[in-house]
Amino acid sequence: MRVVVIGTGFGKYAAAPAYQALGFDVEVVSPRDEAAVKAALASDVDLVSVHSPPFMHRDHVMAAIDNGHPVLCDKPFGRNADEAVAMRDRAAQAGILNFLNFEFRFNESWAKVKELADSGAIGTPAHLSWTFFGSGLRGRKFGWINDRELGGGWIGAYGSHLIDYTRWLFGSEVTDCGGVTRMEGSPPEATAEDGYSAWFVLGNGCTAAHDSGFAAAVPTIPRATLTGSGGSIELTADTTLVVHRPGEDPETFEFPPAPRRSPPPALSSFLTQVAEALRTGTQIAPSFDDGVAVARTMDQLRATAS
Repeated sequence: MRVVVIGTGFGKYAAAPAYQALGFDVEVVSPRDEAAVKAALASDVDLVSVHSPPFMHRDHVMAAIDNGHPVLCDKPFGRNADEAVAMRDRAAQAGILNFLNFEFRFNESWAKVKELADSGAIGTPAHLSWTFFGSGLRGRKFGWINDRELGGGWIGAYGSHLIDYTRWLFGSEVTDCGGVTRMEGSPPEATAEDGYSAWFVLGNGCTAAHDSGFAAAVPTIPRATLTGSGGSIELTADTTLVVHRPGEDPETFEFPPAPRRSPPPALSSFLTQVAEALRTGTQIAPSFDDGVAVARTMDQLRATAS
């Protein structure tokens, strides 16, 4: 199978190697080279993998669909819910297979939390608390990631993953949310947040709290806690998972730290499923439907955050 990867950052250095390892014939094109993108999309390909900046997603996804190609789009899915809905609806009308790159669902430890929750290991899940602070945006030169109008900001860059994971974990959609945004280490001209704290209520009554940023002075260990009617699950550094139940010894699961290499294992796991979906003509999740649901929640959070 042949894939066109649009993107010279994550697309070139993470997605392209993952596709190559799966046996794809890969062509990487710059999202800013319009002629190259047009030529690639006009060719005979099995998948278009869009990893351009969010403000370019709509044009690239629409062009892929109009050329009759299945398409995978990175997150955040466009700049807002209106763009996300337009892309989702165009794919649905054309009957095109579509995939949304919420690959964090496939992190081994994150997936284990979901497995344990679904198995009833802690009774009925009720609340998720997630905390992560990094320093990757601190002191970084101004770019689209700092520009809200171009789809920048930590809510889209990381919050989109957490919102998707939250709704997937609880099996319900977000019905209300709110919070605050921060700028802790962005350039002075930045208009997009580099950190946020938010609360979420889901349709089944479950709740969640996210507290995260990527411009901290120093990074801290990520921590997550899922509480339920019969216990709790603690995940530390994505490597140590502990299940607590009343009157029982803790049950611990250990996972290897993320390797300092590309492609990330979670991405490879997701793209393995995408490859099989292409072979069988089967629509799988996460899809553009998931992208729309997350985009709507992010729009609401941005509109209400102080």
